[in-house]
Amino acid sequence: MATGARMPRGIVLFNPYIENVVSYLQEGTPTTNADRLGVLPAEVTKFTEFFTQWEPLYSKYSDKKKSRTTSIKDQLLVIIDNVITFDQTYHILDRIAASPNVTVDDMETFNIKKGVLQKTPRSNSSSIITDQVTVTMQSLGGGIMSIKCYSPTSQRAGIQEDADCVQYLYQVGDPAPVSAMSAGLIKDLSPKAVFTLALGADSALKNLYIYFRWFNTRHPELAGPWSGLQIAGIL
Repeated sequence: MATGARMPRGIVLFNPYIENVVSYLQEGTPTTNADRLGVLPAEVTKFTEFFTQWEPLYSKYSDKKKSRTTSIKDQLLVIIDNVITFDQTYHILDRIAASPNVTVDDMETFNIKKGVLQKTPRSNSSSIITDQVTVTMQSLGGGIMSIKCYSPTSQRAGIQEDADCVQYLYQVGDPAPVSAMSAGLIKDLSPKAVFTLALGADSALKNLYIYFRWFNTRHPELAGPWSGLQIAGIL
């Protein structure tokens, strides 16, 4: 068993988690990751249903000025509880952890921390992060953007050692923001260095404008510098 919660309880961190899980389970040719790990088709369908409920509510939650309400927040928290209960009832993550086919990538995606992924305690950092995020982006169609984040000295995507997530600010459509301080940018976090950003089918043929930085949720005062503006066309 892993120590600590596998599924994030907070709304902001749960968003990339459920999005990545749904996408990851369906990936793989000719055998999907779900089939390889023993996750049943009905269970994949249920995770997808949860994400279908989640996505439009989270879009409203992300807009603090126009559409975030207590009702939206409460509905998102109910979905988180339902997903956790679903997993605990059918022991899906436990089954994945016990699968003879499980890989390090699987455990990272599902936040299963055992064996080589069991982290050793870190001393509290007191230094501001100076590394910038290096990014590659690919539009997958349907308004979905695949994003990979790297440290400057690493050739493999991964969270910088003094951070626990990537923070990003973004906008869909022109005009381009002047800086990371521009009004109207949507803010979010990803605990994974490789994740997808669902922008909606209506964003197709528009530009994505986005900034990234390394972030530590326990020590936000140590956040790294924002990257330069990244621009990608959305399919």
